[in-house]
Amino acid sequence: QRSQEENPTKMSPHFLLPSATILLLLLLLSPSTTTAATSAVLDTDGHPLRASTNYYILPVVRGRGGGLTLLPKNDTASCPLYVGQEFQEVSNGLPLKLFPVNPKQKLISLSSDLNFVFDASTICVTSTGWRLTLEEATGRRLVGIGGTVGNPGIQTVSNWFKIEKAGSGKYDYKIVFCPNVCSFCKVLCGDVGVFVEKDGRRLLGFSDQPLLVMFKKA
Repeated sequence: QRSQEENPTKMSPHFLLPSATILLLLLLLSPSTTTAATSAVLDTDGHPLRASTNYYILPVVRGRGGGLTLLPKNDTASCPLYVGQEFQEVSNGLPLKLFPVNPKQKLISLSSDLNFVFDASTICVTSTGWRLTLEEATGRRLVGIGGTVGNPGIQTVSNWFKIEKAGSGKYDYKIVFCPNVCSFCKVLCGDVGVFVEKDGRRLLGFSDQPLLVMFKKA
């Protein structure tokens, strides 16, 4: 009689443990899953941006230049090159890849440090990774190239940019320079906007009016 009464008691923990474990896992996983979904940067098809994948960066407002590309500052010299917009708004520009500061990160998230690298070759002997530069004559901070991928720290602090949500559209964003890769560096943060040169050339740099952009898979 005793053995028959004890069997159900001994079996009950085996039935309760899986349920308790599943509930605990759901409680632990739900917030992180929600956070990942809300912080992901989306392309124009609504898919999360993936690291090391080619995308075009296009302006949200049409009629003011096309996608992002590489341009010389003027026609007198072919190098150095700077990040700018295509003259024709129908042009997508050059494809580029995004590399998170954490090389194991597969998806691109808002406010995370990123390397922007054009998937293109140039006649200038330099990499096509973005880098914030200072124009000595004017004090303007322009987005140039020559930045390396990875190796976060004081030597690469000018190579890191971020994507932040902006604008009213679901897929509208802005690019920001405000790296967190060097804890003791004094960094001047700013939104990336457009400088319009006398010849109509549109170069990217620090601006009070950020360029609203969207990401289209190449």
